[in-house]
Amino acid sequence: MRYAPFLLALCFLPTSVFAARAVAPATFSAAQSLVAASSSPGNAYVAGASVVLTAPVAGDFSAFGGSVITAAPVEGDDLILAGTVGSRAAVAGDFRAAGGSIDVGQSVAGDLFALGFSVRDVGRVGGSIFIVAADTTLAGGAAGPVTVYGNNVSLSGDFASNVKIIAGGRVSIAPDTVIHGTLSYEAPVEAVIPPSTVIDGGVTYTNTSYLPDTNTSRTLALASLGFFLIARILGALILAGLLAGLFPTFAGTVIDRAATERLRDILLALLLGFAIIVATPIVIVLLTLTFVGIGIALLILILYALLMLLALMYASILVGGILVRRFFARERVLWHDGVFGMTVLSLVSLVPFIGFPVVLLCTLFSAGTLLQLFFHFAFPHEEQTPELL
Repeated sequence: MRYAPFLLALCFLPTSVFAARAVAPATFSAAQSLVAASSSPGNAYVAGASVVLTAPVAGDFSAFGGSVITAAPVEGDDLILAGTVGSRAAVAGDFRAAGGSIDVGQSVAGDLFALGFSVRDVGRVGGSIFIVAADTTLAGGAAGPVTVYGNNVSLSGDFASNVKIIAGGRVSIAPDTVIHGTLSYEAPVEAVIPPSTVIDGGVTYTNTSYLPDTNTSRTLALASLGFFLIARILGALILAGLLAGLFPTFAGTVIDRAATERLRDILLALLLGFAIIVATPIVIVLLTLTFVGIGIALLILILYALLMLLALMYASILVGGILVRRFFARERVLWHDGVFGMTVLSLVSLVPFIGFPVVLLCTLFSAGTLLQLFFHFAFPHEEQTPELL
């Protein structure tokens, strides 16, 4: 495989590189828009945005440009690199082209090598054919073997040797097509071969469907679900660890409220969290009923989602902090307390009948506590709170 680029470049080299010819000196032309109207006694090398050959070339013809059209015969080889390639005259040697659209309208006495998005050949090829393209149409036949790699491939004409096709789409065979060798092709769908088609060497079809079967689809779905769950768990662990490590004082305050406050205050935080979680969606729906309230509803929805995320993260920090204080007697909050708490909370959520209520109570308490802390941060003087409310 390491020699593949060299071999590919080798296919584009004209034959004159390897064998000397007794021809006149080569001609070189370059212009923005070039029309080669005078015949060339030797090789011709041209370049331009638009190139049109209207005079015969006694040697090889090599062109590079945006659009290259040959309307005169070439006695040697054709080597064309362009966005659009059109060969409207006979080529006595090999034809090699690379471009977006390649159209060969006349016969090629030698081999045909094409690399492009769309390749169409309606002229007879005296040698072999090798094409790599998304859409390929061969209507002139060939005297040598044919190899095509692409998406959609259409065949018609008389082929004297083997035809090999590897297609990602559809293979179409026109009526009265004659293949004196074997037809071997790989495609997702088997081609419909008309009764008038003659294939002397037989047909070999290989199904290469790119659509997975039921078992493969189920396996891919389970793998995707597992990957999603792992990514979500890792993301939650990282976020909980970051919040605990970046804001240890704030996390410690949430843990202190759960560990030191009276039962009445804990129930008040639970009721506050429950009220916010239930009432906020109702308020958002009512605001969206009015044109003016849509913007406010969108802002509240963003804040609501942020609060729910923070409530779940600080619920895990709360669980981790309380367990650390209980079993390790450490008051200071560290980042791995959040990771530890999220791990414990995730494992608890897997317990049937008990896991979800425990996670919900921790989240409700965390949401209520966060709201209280945010309120005290916004209104630090408690004696002015009744007036502000």
